[in-house]
Amino acid sequence: MQDLIAALPDGRVLTDPDVTESYARDRTFVPPGRPLGVVLAESRDDVVTTMRWATEHRVPVVPRGAGTGLAGGATATDGCLILSLARMTRIRELSPQDEIAVAEPGVITADLDRAAREHGLMYAPDPSSYEISTIGGNLATNAGGLRCVKYGVTRDSTLGLEVVLADGRIIETGRRTMKGVTGYDLTGLFVGSEGTLGVITAATLRLRRAPAELATVAAEFTSLRDAAAAVAAIIAAGCNPSLLELMDRTTLEAIDEWKNIGLEPATRAMLIAQCEGSPDRMAELCGAASFVAVSSSPEEAAELIGLRRLAYQAKERLGQCLVEDVCVPRSALPDMISTIEDVAARHGVRIATVAHAGDGNAHPVFIFERGLAEPPPEIWDAADEVFRAALALGGTLTGEHGVGVIKRRWLGLETGPVVTEIHQGIKQVFDPLNILNPGKAI
Repeated sequence: MQDLIAALPDGRVLTDPDVTESYARDRTFVPPGRPLGVVLAESRDDVVTTMRWATEHRVPVVPRGAGTGLAGGATATDGCLILSLARMTRIRELSPQDEIAVAEPGVITADLDRAAREHGLMYAPDPSSYEISTIGGNLATNAGGLRCVKYGVTRDSTLGLEVVLADGRIIETGRRTMKGVTGYDLTGLFVGSEGTLGVITAATLRLRRAPAELATVAAEFTSLRDAAAAVAAIIAAGCNPSLLELMDRTTLEAIDEWKNIGLEPATRAMLIAQCEGSPDRMAELCGAASFVAVSSSPEEAAELIGLRRLAYQAKERLGQCLVEDVCVPRSALPDMISTIEDVAARHGVRIATVAHAGDGNAHPVFIFERGLAEPPPEIWDAADEVFRAALALGGTLTGEHGVGVIKRRWLGLETGPVVTEIHQGIKQVFDPLNILNPGKAI
């Protein structure tokens, strides 16, 4: 390590185990290994130097952003070097004329959005953790969020990347134009690769015009399936919502216990929808709801959306969480929701579900006793049923959190042997020594 310490500016390398331990895990229960050290990169040159050293010494490297991941993708392995990109926080460029921004990986997602809004623009990807998650982490997992129903996931807003490869070489992928089909889509390949193919040091991101005014609808239902059916009706009617979020009773109880929102005893689910223009049609399509409210001011709309953003923190108060992320065709969402309820009852486990419902992306959160090293068998059994049900409905194991460590055991069910072989071949091209985030994703 001494030659790496000498090669980087003072203070860039941490080796004290009491300090490095705080960089070794993300927001999952996954127990981390013991890292060799942590590099606090502040520039692309720091990343290049680190990767050259790692290649020379055959040391595995785990890239890391803010540590907000929910799949174990940034957890340390024994003897690895943690490469923290959290200090790379420059927005290198923001062009209102071209509606693009060039941001480094440590930029907080909400900070980029706020910078864009000063020019009447916005950065569309909107994960619930947008105030603490970074652009680099969003790129690594192809994060989605609340506005996905209209604007898509991170990949849909990513035009190009600057990437440092495992051996320290630098490549630039993609473009800064709205169109471009030269060569293979390496940008799309790196987005969602969870740090296994290269280290992203900058991204050219698409910005969009910020809507002048948004109307918000909140509807309470006495049946979770009725709420899911309302989602399908809103989509089928062409309402073009910019946000369509669903929360079940367990989630609402957790929020109510924390924030005292006045939850009614009969309420089993809440749907929060947002659109440009009149919300009347969306409100009408919530006809099975026991209560429907339409925001009368931006402040009231922000309060309603704020409820949804409280969901994960509220559930963390109940115990340890296995936060899952299955996605099904939107028409299959009512069946997926019903399956989750049935699985919870059959296995006697507590599952709190929220959903980016307009995308068919459900987040069943399996809650178990705090202090356990990992979820007990009944939690894993319930999760296994949920994952298999999602695949049977034509869905996928993960819509935005990534595979990481937690879902590796199920990955083959979705990809199959031929696709798995191709994935491994791609990994070999970019990282022949297997030093980038080994043991993750593939």
